[in-house]
Amino acid sequence: MEESDELLFFINGHKVVEKNVDPELNLLTYLRNKLCLTGTKLGCGEGGCGSCTVMVSKYNPFQKTVIHVAVNACLAPLCSLHHTAVTTVEGIGSTTTRIHPVQERIAKAHGSQCGFCTPGFVMSVYTLLRNNPEPTMEEIEDTLQGNLCRCTGYRAILEGFSTFAKPSNCCGGSGGKNVCCKGQSGAAQLSPRLFEASEFKPLDPTQEPIFPPELLLPHESPQRTLSFKGDRVTWIQPTTLNELLTLKGRYPEARLVVGNTEVGIEMKLKNMLYPVILAPAHIPELNLSQRTETGILFGAACTLSYIRGQLKQAVAELPSYRTEIFKAVLEQLRWFAGQQIRNVAAVGGNIMTASPISDLNPVFMASNCLLALASEGSTRNVRMDGDFFTGYRKTVLKPQEILLSIEIPYTRKGEYFSAFKQAQRRDDDIAIVNCGMRVAFKEGTDVVEELGLSYGGMGPITVSAKKTCAQLLGKKWNKELLQEACSLLVDELMLSPSAPGGMVQFRRILSLSFFFKFYLSVLQKLGRDFERDIQVEPIPPEHLSATELFHKDPPSAVQLFQQVPPGESPTDVVGHPLAHLSSIKQATGEAVYCDDLPRFERELYLALVTSTEAHAKISSIDATEALKLAGVVCFLTAKDVPGSNETGHIIMDETVFAEGVVTCVGHVIGAIVADTEAHAQRAAKAVKIKYEKLQPIITIQDAIDHESFFFPPRKLENGNIELGFAQADDIIEGEMYIGGQEHFYLETQCTVAVPKGEDGEMELFISTQSPTQMQTLIAKALGVPANRIVCRVKRIGGGFGGKESRSSLLCTVVAVAAQKTKRPVRCVLNRDEDMLVSGGRNPFLGRYKVGFQKDGKIVAVDLKLYMNAGNSLDLSVAVMTRALFHMDNAYKIPNIRGVSYICKTNLPSNTAFRGFGAPQAMLLAECWMNHIVAKCGLPSEQVQRLNLYQEGDFTYANQKLEDVNIGKCWDECLESSSYHSRRKAVDEFNRQHRWKKRGLAIIPTKFGISFNAIFLNQAGALVHIYTDGSVLLTHGGTEMGQGLHTKMVQVASKALGIPVSRIHISETSTNTVPNTSPTAASVSSDLNGMAIYNACQILLKRLEPIKLANPNGTWEQWISAAYMDRVSLSAAGFFRTPDLNYDVEKNEGKVFNYYSYGVACSEVEIDCLTGDNKNLRTDIVMDVGNSLNPAMDIGQVEGAFMQGLGYFAMEELRYSPEGVLYTRGPGMYKIPSAGDIPTEFNVSLLRECPNRKAIYSSKAVGEPPLFLAASVFFAIKDAVVAARAASGVKGLFRLNSPATPEKIRNACIDNLTQMCSPAVPGTFTPWNVEV
Repeated sequence: MEESDELLFFINGHKVVEKNVDPELNLLTYLRNKLCLTGTKLGCGEGGCGSCTVMVSKYNPFQKTVIHVAVNACLAPLCSLHHTAVTTVEGIGSTTTRIHPVQERIAKAHGSQCGFCTPGFVMSVYTLLRNNPEPTMEEIEDTLQGNLCRCTGYRAILEGFSTFAKPSNCCGGSGGKNVCCKGQSGAAQLSPRLFEASEFKPLDPTQEPIFPPELLLPHESPQRTLSFKGDRVTWIQPTTLNELLTLKGRYPEARLVVGNTEVGIEMKLKNMLYPVILAPAHIPELNLSQRTETGILFGAACTLSYIRGQLKQAVAELPSYRTEIFKAVLEQLRWFAGQQIRNVAAVGGNIMTASPISDLNPVFMASNCLLALASEGSTRNVRMDGDFFTGYRKTVLKPQEILLSIEIPYTRKGEYFSAFKQAQRRDDDIAIVNCGMRVAFKEGTDVVEELGLSYGGMGPITVSAKKTCAQLLGKKWNKELLQEACSLLVDELMLSPSAPGGMVQFRRILSLSFFFKFYLSVLQKLGRDFERDIQVEPIPPEHLSATELFHKDPPSAVQLFQQVPPGESPTDVVGHPLAHLSSIKQATGEAVYCDDLPRFERELYLALVTSTEAHAKISSIDATEALKLAGVVCFLTAKDVPGSNETGHIIMDETVFAEGVVTCVGHVIGAIVADTEAHAQRAAKAVKIKYEKLQPIITIQDAIDHESFFFPPRKLENGNIELGFAQADDIIEGEMYIGGQEHFYLETQCTVAVPKGEDGEMELFISTQSPTQMQTLIAKALGVPANRIVCRVKRIGGGFGGKESRSSLLCTVVAVAAQKTKRPVRCVLNRDEDMLVSGGRNPFLGRYKVGFQKDGKIVAVDLKLYMNAGNSLDLSVAVMTRALFHMDNAYKIPNIRGVSYICKTNLPSNTAFRGFGAPQAMLLAECWMNHIVAKCGLPSEQVQRLNLYQEGDFTYANQKLEDVNIGKCWDECLESSSYHSRRKAVDEFNRQHRWKKRGLAIIPTKFGISFNAIFLNQAGALVHIYTDGSVLLTHGGTEMGQGLHTKMVQVASKALGIPVSRIHISETSTNTVPNTSPTAASVSSDLNGMAIYNACQILLKRLEPIKLANPNGTWEQWISAAYMDRVSLSAAGFFRTPDLNYDVEKNEGKVFNYYSYGVACSEVEIDCLTGDNKNLRTDIVMDVGNSLNPAMDIGQVEGAFMQGLGYFAMEELRYSPEGVLYTRGPGMYKIPSAGDIPTEFNVSLLRECPNRKAIYSSKAVGEPPLFLAASVFFAIKDAVVAARAASGVKGLFRLNSPATPEKIRNACIDNLTQMCSPAVPGTFTPWNVEV
């Protein structure tokens, strides 16, 4: 066959021809670097976040139609796109042409905050609509499984896109006063909507771009083999099966790639190299699909989405008894990765990857699927049985063989099949344990004739429980079989307590739980199918819930907020739900983030070289081989720092580059500078470092044992603790561990440094919350005054505290590189690098002793708080200070003592994260409150309400509380959530269901608003009015999705009395507003808003004489007249928060300017057999004063709540005992997805509660709502209590945070858990440790 190295495809309607493409080049890099189409974003590089989603259209000759699929551009090899049409977010609409309805709706429905993920969401839904202009809501949710957002909480995204869905039983917002019919009460109907769907442009499918006609022609003429040779990899795309087999014979070690969803990740993240790649996607025999007499045959290159469609069709058309296996495959595919992966991943790749946690292989194995194998000159068939996998990622295939097809068999009457999977998160997650289970009975009996039990996650391969199956043949399907099966499985499915993946007890319990579910399911089906022929054991009604597949109702939500009074000036938009001013640009891909800046001339790229040891002396660094590689310019270490290598934040205890010793895995040792990103990263891996290991301290317990603390313990005390305990009727003691959390901002750390060539000047574009602090540290590292350094921030793709101080890790290194090379230098961390080096939320260990009266009134609390700070202090002392000020949550405690310990360990330094220590301290407070309630036996809400702060109370820091709205929030939440009636309903549900339990919890929060470091409570602003009347606004805060710039424009608009359209904010920069505080602590609107107000008042004062002279003039006329009269039209504003005067030594004065309050009630349902859980409903009442922008504030409440949900119930950082972080990307670390939001999610902003201490009577909102997600944690705990009670287990138990499925299942003690006792600690080395 003739070969070609010419790649032909289309991008946004434009024809592209590339010669001899590098096989390692992916579509995302090509789009961004070659075509400068930067709307498509790099979020993770492993197909797990969806930020890089584009639409690929191609003519499918097998289906004889044009198909449109959403794909991850970060995984799509450019070589694979021959004869396809790629559409990016820029190709469907822009602000300069027309905005597509998909872009309009996510923007105007407030579904874009930081906006970094927005183009990916847009393209996922756009692709769905190209295939189906009227999708159901379920299809919309399904298509978004592979898209992550860290800001919004998803509700607004789903609500915006729901306007495309077919009408359902919801009123669609017409249920009176333009509000939703669901859950509305009389008061609720007074609240306006956040957006008006009737104003959206209609979707017109006839206006979409056509598929390029040229791409339809080649299918009529012979195709040519494509061959591309790169420096390290050759890519060959054959056109016939014979050619493929010949190539496989010639290159037996070659990998076959269709979707690149596995090989792409192996090459990127696991440093694996495959010199020859064969791409068989277009070979007819590998794409066939046909129904045979025994099953459905699929070619190995058939994608999972295609198989899903074919199986759905078969299930609809065939008798139910014939499709048992098909339904099981569909159930697994329902939760298999995201839509983008399913669209390209081939079934053959899934099998041949031989992953021990494949979701499909256990199903194929248990069903004895028939595989057709082929090599040059021969074919053979093998059963996919217990002998198919021969070792870790190995199969029975010979090196020269390929998998040709798989036949999924029909089932017969009396044959039943089930598949189960348990993961950390339901959507798009790898399994902890999964299985396929098949039983066939002798005709007309319940005697087992055939049995297949296959498990993933129970060893290095997919495991077949052969011994168990053999022992059970000929047995009747009854309780005796169940008991025997569980005993046999316990013995056969043994796991070492040190097994990779950890969670050993949980995995063993799941293997039994799944069989129990299968047993009940089969019993149920036998009774249904053979009611008259077989005497089947009846299933108690309360046990039936164990057989139910996961089901979630469509989401519904209500948002309540105070309407702006009638008669307000048309230009006064404060209090209105104005959309984020950049939201349209974010939805079209036009919004510019740090790495979207066009490449500078002669720009270089930097890659970090980091430590692989947690604590060691550096014996040698050898960059010889690295410096020989193509494109490498230089290698930097500490000796190349021209100024000071010392850096840090509160104290200077860090270095730009490690010197002599490394103190964590990920410690920056050096940096490679090269001409391209690929060359820099390749060379960084070639740097050889030798270490002399030292003993590391990894966990809090290690630090306690070795007394490794940054400072002596700090104590905060009030009242008489001994007297308090003496007065108590009862005293409780306990402890709780609270894990850390990864920020997972969608835009990773990024810096571009541009040296100016004179006087040591340098301009830096940084994704940071702290431009001034970065300016200071860069100047220190370069040895120049701060006035030579300009730091600019246009916008940030999410921060959450992770870019407050840790941005310095990267920007100082990049600045040193730029100064040394005298050329612009850029670096964007890969997701795995970012997670490795940047730290996260501090893990805490809390120990408590609490005294209380019989009625639950607290009289004394004694706490010890330990935090894991990591290898440097960073901001941990400030984090602990805030924790000490929030030990009470919202409860009045007359006698209290808190002692804090900041542990120094060999982990990457932990840092600021939304809430800043308060969530950890408040969770511990609710833990001991929960303990009190359990001990005194009174209703939880009664004891909590009894202890809430009242107006005029003093905190234990001796600050008098004013405008205490916690009681109002509590009472409104109790009422709006129907708490008391639902409490009864939950108890009744739990009486009727043995294996599903529900829990209900209501949780308050009180959050102090101010920086604890008093000097930071200041802000500046600069307001320029130009002669055409337009206004340029600059302030000290950075825009990171919270809508700060939008709110500040609203403030200036109201202050100046002009429309928002006249006001613009370009960026935040250190040369316009100096000495800024970090955008943190939830105070940015308060501080910068007042600074802007101050500047506006100065300008208005100057304009007064002009206005008096022409009272009927227009704004433009006044400004023109002022200019002609030589009146300055520029003003600098300033604000400092008054009266903050807390004295640490005396424990008196004003710690916070004011407090924000809120209450949430959540109801959850857990699966007692698997630990799976879903949030049925959450009601939030949040005190935000008079909201500056209800849409922004509700978005912040929802986003914070979902981030808190991840923190308390899902996200788990997992470290090895040696301090290596395992969870370094979305594959291993799970943040909430759109499927995790509460089924019913209601948010109410407390009305008629102005706050006289902040701009326009508003209140801070960024951090306070996060803790309300603790209501989910304690609802889960409430459900676990019910599960334990059903097993006859009473008394207290410890549930650490996060409440993952593992912790939930292990706490739901029953007969199955007792069969799987954990190994004794100390007798083995665990795979991971709690740090």
